[in-house]
Amino acid sequence: MSIPDDLLVDIASMVEAEQTNQMSLTVVVHGAVITGRLAPEGVWRRRVAEVLRDSARLGPFADIFESRGPSAPAAAGAPPTHLHFHVARILQGTLGIPETGGMYRIALQDVSAWTVGDFSYSDS
Repeated sequence: MSIPDDLLVDIASMVEAEQTNQMSLTVVVHGAVITGRLAPEGVWRRRVAEVLRDSARLGPFADIFESRGPSAPAAAGAPPTHLHFHVARILQGTLGIPETGGMYRIALQDVSAWTVGDFSYSDS
């Protein structure tokens, strides 16, 4: 188990404290490059619940995301343990998957490298 980067934990804490979703970040997790914007956990949970609720097959899972607030450590005043990305893409060659962006929850301890900002590709 690795120890999360203190600076990255501070960034995640600020996103949670200020309830902002404007921080763009790119991380490397187990060799995958993921780029997008961070969201506070509560905002991320509500958005995932909305997407699930719109699905006939996955609708029952929506309650799991809405019935619980932030994870226990964050609620107890401890630093965040996860990054919550929205409009995020996994970069694969010249593609970002999914094209429109997805919702990802990433354990801070799994981030091996990161940079501020997000990346996009163009065919130019």
